[in-house]
Amino acid sequence: MTRRNFARTLPLFGLLLFGGALHAQQVTRSNSDAVAPATSPADLYGALFEAVQLERVFPDSKTFVDLVPLEPASVIMAAYRAEKPTGRDALAMFVARHFTGHGAQAANADIRDHIRSLWPVLAKPPMTPPEGSSALSLPAAFIVPGGRYQEFYYWDTYFTMLGLKADREQPMIDSMIANFVSLIERYGHIPNGSRTYYLSRSQPPYFALMLDMSDDRDPVLARRRLAALKAEHAYWMAGASCLKDGACQHVVGMPDGSLLNRYWDARDTPRDESFVEDRTTSAAAAPRGQHKVNRDLRAAAESGWDFSSRWLADGHTLSTIHTTDIVPVDLNSLMWNLERAIARRCAASGDRACARDFNRRAEIRRAAIAKYLWDTRTQRFADYDRKANAPTPIVSAALLAPLFVGLATPDQARATARLTERQLLAPGGLRTSTLRTGQQWDDPNGWAPLQWIAIEGLDRYGESKLAHEIAERWLGTVTSFYAQTGRMIEKYDVEERSAGGGGEYAVQEGFGWTNGVTAALMEKYPSRR
Repeated sequence: MTRRNFARTLPLFGLLLFGGALHAQQVTRSNSDAVAPATSPADLYGALFEAVQLERVFPDSKTFVDLVPLEPASVIMAAYRAEKPTGRDALAMFVARHFTGHGAQAANADIRDHIRSLWPVLAKPPMTPPEGSSALSLPAAFIVPGGRYQEFYYWDTYFTMLGLKADREQPMIDSMIANFVSLIERYGHIPNGSRTYYLSRSQPPYFALMLDMSDDRDPVLARRRLAALKAEHAYWMAGASCLKDGACQHVVGMPDGSLLNRYWDARDTPRDESFVEDRTTSAAAAPRGQHKVNRDLRAAAESGWDFSSRWLADGHTLSTIHTTDIVPVDLNSLMWNLERAIARRCAASGDRACARDFNRRAEIRRAAIAKYLWDTRTQRFADYDRKANAPTPIVSAALLAPLFVGLATPDQARATARLTERQLLAPGGLRTSTLRTGQQWDDPNGWAPLQWIAIEGLDRYGESKLAHEIAERWLGTVTSFYAQTGRMIEKYDVEERSAGGGGEYAVQEGFGWTNGVTAALMEKYPSRR
């Protein structure tokens, strides 16, 4: 793993103790003058010094002792005693805030090299699973996120592809698209991930956007990909033929008869990969029915936001989860984009009837989104609670999805930008939501895909200053953390600019979509390279 090498700058700790008032050339002494012993970093920083070295914040013990303090030692130690940072990541970010070194200026160049070096590490060959394995067979190579995730994940892959595009790794992009086409042809949809236990659900439909990164001028390839897009759309809309109680499978019938989509899972048992956790949650919510709770937990996993206040009836408690009651603004924005993509590709192939059909579907969906997922009272996009027949009160980064795909009006985009600036902009990037629940898809965490969606969406509507500000803050968080730890991780705390927390597992490193978005943003903003 490529790690940043700090320059060996000798900190003038002794001079700092005296306020730096003396210049070396002015100091004269006779043989009888007493020379005060210099104070070493171990003496100056005591408990902080020991913690940094024993936690191996830096692979080389010499790195820390060569850093230059940004404040007097007394101030740094007072902050250390007050904050009590514990663990490698927290210590690394504390050091990043209070020390510097000549190597800091080279962090961006180093991080780009590091990301390039990670692609072969995260790459997997075509998969032919052994008998009894939970892995799904895949005909072509692919990239995994890293850490505990050694299989592909649907929506992760799009954001990983952004970095592959920036690094001119087109063959790998085409390879992963081939896998997705194969999966749709075999199973009728792209599963959550490439494991048998993920087949009962999908994830946010980014496949159409992935195809925009690839050349399919070959008419045979174009027809096959168009057929895959239509099959994916059919998977999401299958419930339209069985609506009961206003919803069936992924489809929700709205009060005016229009159809929108929700997240849903075909199974209502605890997830294989989180069996104990789901059993515990559903038991705590027993009066509501364990099968209902299990399906709602699974549906949240399909959303990719597992878990978030977006899906919680009381906004805080996981046992109140009711994902299948929510009509999400991000999912329906992506479905609108999918319908538009199919219409464009049908038109390009000369199938005018298909193009008219899917353009009509997209327009009906746009009108329904404007009616139900735009809250005129608060002037914001919002998820819709179909049981309450009202927008939910949760303000989250999902409200930027309509800007990302281009379905917002200019007025809606302006209002969204102002709300984002007031409530979602954090010191280290974009907040996931405004609530602290202990769930990983809430404040204080920030996630690479949500930064990209916001930045691209705002830029698309001329809100470039805010887009650039989010990018700068996010890249500052990622590069600072990398400079101090040599690690790229799954999620970050954008309030403290440290490692993220919450969720069902420890923060993972690797990390596919962080690498992809970081590379793409540095390509978008060359001054950051």
